[in-house]
Amino acid sequence: MTSMAAQISNPTTPGRRIKLNVGGKFFETTLSTLQSAGPDSLLAALSNRAAYNPIFIDRDPEIFSVLLSLLRSNRLPSAALRRFSIQELAEEALYYGVESRLRSASLPSPLHGIDAAIVDTIRPASDAVPSTFSAGEDGSLWIAHGGQISIYDSYLSYSTAVRTHLDDITSICRVWPEIAAVGSESSSGLHIYDLSSRRYTGSVHWTDKDDPRIYKARVCAIANSPDSVFVSFDCPHRENSVLVIDKSTLQVSSELTRQSGSAAKNTVPGKVTWLPETGLVIGSAVTCGAFGYSGYIRIWDPRRKEVVWETNEPGSGRSSRFGDSFADVGVDIDDSVLFKICSKSGDLAMADIRKLGDDPWVYMEDTNPSMREASYGGNEVHLHCYKRQVFVGKDGGLEVWSRLNERGGWSERRGDTENGRDEVSLKRNYVDKVEMGERGLIKRIEGGGERLFVSRENVEGIEVWESSNHSAIISVPS
Repeated sequence: MTSMAAQISNPTTPGRRIKLNVGGKFFETTLSTLQSAGPDSLLAALSNRAAYNPIFIDRDPEIFSVLLSLLRSNRLPSAALRRFSIQELAEEALYYGVESRLRSASLPSPLHGIDAAIVDTIRPASDAVPSTFSAGEDGSLWIAHGGQISIYDSYLSYSTAVRTHLDDITSICRVWPEIAAVGSESSSGLHIYDLSSRRYTGSVHWTDKDDPRIYKARVCAIANSPDSVFVSFDCPHRENSVLVIDKSTLQVSSELTRQSGSAAKNTVPGKVTWLPETGLVIGSAVTCGAFGYSGYIRIWDPRRKEVVWETNEPGSGRSSRFGDSFADVGVDIDDSVLFKICSKSGDLAMADIRKLGDDPWVYMEDTNPSMREASYGGNEVHLHCYKRQVFVGKDGGLEVWSRLNERGGWSERRGDTENGRDEVSLKRNYVDKVEMGERGLIKRIEGGGERLFVSRENVEGIEVWESSNHSAIISVPS
């Protein structure tokens, strides 16, 4: 019996050839290729048909050719990516049941900050300067501009825009995959929106009938945990607090702190972070005046409703680097490490949250010779920790500290007897490949999926940074 006859007599042979007629164009492939689409896919179902004539599918043959190539090599051909948007491919992949294969092949490679580069700029549905944004774990993006939220999926394809009742949104947090908690510096309260149904679902306000100073409290920062939302509120007379809100009832369950913001050590936290490993809540505040930067870092235990550690800067001792107060603070939630960047020198320091004391800071020693003489102009600084890397927006440029030890965490500290402080050796490099500040001062940095998102002062759109060979596939209409 010939090989062809054997295949006909045994239709389950993996190498059996199958002919398809897609939109009038003929394709020939094997049973194993079609079955690699998965048992629940349309292509796998068609492969079980014992047909001697080509199976007809009334779809676009050019896009089918791309998807067939994906099944054969698990890669998207670069030539096809220049012809079709990812949204066009995604719609056809959904029809054939191979959307998971397309997603895994098209999403970026693991984010390595030193090798990252800008692949696109995502602009809101209507021309506007983004006020804030939120990145999802899958690499999707929500952009707030004015009182609207423009939604982009994990392919960074525009989905829809949701109009809120607010004039402007300055804080946004994903409390569930499709639920946003938003706040505004010009309107009181925390407001909840279901973005999938474009529906307003409720609000939470900080009130106290026994204290007339507590009114029109505005949201400054939001953090999320599986059960609670942690929100810092600020009143017109500077009274401020951090409230714990029960996600199931949208009711205030407790008040972590209440303070008057008349002094720098009592201003409203501008950043709030929930730490999964310990359940602690970390808040930080930074102010800048005629005498430079000042602020605090404070850590609360929500279960005991008390402060477990805090530091105020500037102050005496090595923790403030002799008056070199921090300009921003970040938290690596993967390794429970706290980072700060100094306002005058631009130095980066870290502290193990599990070993905090009076002076826990270990200062980073740069192992990249080309960066050691890098100057710092002392302008606005933003710090963001993501995937065990520290990204710093400084003078409009973006740099990364990313050397990890063999265990995948931050290197152990080592003593430096010459200057009397501990240091850690990490490699620093500029991620930004253009002249410093050419694009404008960085306002916000956030990681999502295998992407880094960056917004700049008075610049429309959000920059997308990736370390991917597939970065060219992103196509977003302006």
